[in-house]
Amino acid sequence: MHELAVTEEIIKIAIDSCKGKRISKINIVIGELSSFVDDSVQFYFDILSRSTLAEGATLDFRRVPAKLRCYNCNKEFHPDSTMVCPFCNSLGGRIIEGEEFYIESIEVKDED
Repeated sequence: MHELAVTEEIIKIAIDSCKGKRISKINIVIGELSSFVDDSVQFYFDILSRSTLAEGATLDFRRVPAKLRCYNCNKEFHPDSTMVCPFCNSLGGRIIEGEEFYIESIEVKDED
C-alpha cells in the first residue's frame, strides 16, 4: 500500500517540474531490494494522474540490481539467494546498490 503514497509524490514532483507542459514520460529507478512493485505504482498512477498534466504519460521503470560490499574481503558482488560472497565465502555485506527509488527524468510534450 506504500505505493499509493509514493505515486502521489511522483505525480506532484512531475507536475511541479514540468512548468505547465503536458508530461509524456516519467523515468523511475527502482532498486532490486526495494519493496516497490512496478505494477502497483502503475495502477495508482493511472488513477491518480487523471485530469492532470501527467494523464496519459508513460512510466518507464529501470531496475537496479543489488550490489554488496563484503564485510570480510571488501570486494563488491551481486548477491544470490544465499548472500554469500563469491570471493571469500563470507556471509553478507554492506548494501551499496539496490535500495534506490527515485525519478531519473521527466519528459514533456513540446506543444508549439
